[in-house]
Amino acid sequence: MLIVFGGLPGTGKTTLSKRISKKHKACYLRIDVIEQALRNSGRLQAEIYDAGYVAALAIADSNLPLGINVVVDAVNPVESVRNAWRNLAEKYKTMFVAVEIICSDVDEHKRRVESRKIDIPGLNATTWQQVIEREYEPWLSNHIVVDTYKFEINECLKKIDNSIRGVDIK
Repeated sequence: MLIVFGGLPGTGKTTLSKRISKKHKACYLRIDVIEQALRNSGRLQAEIYDAGYVAALAIADSNLPLGINVVVDAVNPVESVRNAWRNLAEKYKTMFVAVEIICSDVDEHKRRVESRKIDIPGLNATTWQQVIEREYEPWLSNHIVVDTYKFEINECLKKIDNSIRGVDIK
């Protein structure tokens, strides 16, 4: 199974995707970790652009045919990237669940972004200004939306698990 999380920074993607990954014993791919590792290598001569996504897709592509579940933790800001994940799942005829994490209260979202503790060495904290200026296309494809402002973490996890079981896919 391939479970892809998306949403703006500070919405709760990492918290939820880590828990889902652990529960389903999945390979956990966090784009921030991959991108920072690429930066730390000192080998990049230019901006990172989509290199983290390309690497994560390749890692997922090597795990899915082995029967290993994969959970992706990324902003997934554009529909073309979301479709690349969907196409990968189709390639292996594996279950695909797309989860958009939102925080519907702007003040709470801003507070979360501004108070986040960075857990990746060398990664610069995202500012609220960067969040509101970030390219982020609306989701056009079938996915579930989980609002971390309206629901406690266990309720969010239950909604995601229901979708994985096919109970609540919308």
